[in-house]
Amino acid sequence: MDQEIERVITYLSRARSVLFITGAGISAESGIPTYRGIGGLYDGKTTDEGLPIEVALSGSMFQRRPELTWQHIHQIERACRGATFNRAHEILARVEECFERCWVLTQNVDGFHRTAGSKNVIDIHGDIHELRCTRCSFTERVVDYSNLEPCPNCPRCGALLRPEVVLFEEMLPPTKVMRLQQELAMGFDLVFSIGTSSLFPYIDGPVLEAVARKRPTVEINPGRTDISDVVDVKLRMGAVAACEALWAERDRWMAQRG
Repeated sequence: MDQEIERVITYLSRARSVLFITGAGISAESGIPTYRGIGGLYDGKTTDEGLPIEVALSGSMFQRRPELTWQHIHQIERACRGATFNRAHEILARVEECFERCWVLTQNVDGFHRTAGSKNVIDIHGDIHELRCTRCSFTERVVDYSNLEPCPNCPRCGALLRPEVVLFEEMLPPTKVMRLQQELAMGFDLVFSIGTSSLFPYIDGPVLEAVARKRPTVEINPGRTDISDVVDVKLRMGAVAACEALWAERDRWMAQRG
């Protein structure tokens, strides 16, 4: 493992631009259930209504039965309530200051990267704490849902509210996709994949593109994924342990940069 850490330190010392791609694994150490139906909450099970969670949390179900979709959104928020960012989020926020260009692309909807201090964040699936009206321009940030109605309505026009997240079957937000494409077109000297199973093409794509361009790639994940065999370095560690190990050597990789 020390040898692998040394290789990553060398990559960091040579990089001017870095992309961190994060998934549920980075927030798991904050007590957030990991995915696949929001992990421990639905893992391998159907909902009480006998539906796959992907159906209950789909755009079409929200159109037909918003109260059902909201019921499960409330369950997810309740399971995550009280959690906050961890040391890995903090370190990525501080790493941002060490490079000419540094971005986080995250699948997570918990908003932890921004609350930890990261400025360059593409939260491609949205933020569960941001609500918007389905009819007018009303938006609101809600820290937790404890005082939220089961199926909340807009205080301005009375229409249904929804969280600013991408439900199953829905398209990714065009503005965020465009931002990601712009940054990828510029290229990155180093790409990290942290705590994600890399199931979506817009998540493993940047890693595979970096591999094709012969740019160094690093995966931080205690388990195996579809990209484990193609990355340059695989750190079989949790996100917090790996980030702390690399941050502990910050002075060294910054000095090597010259």
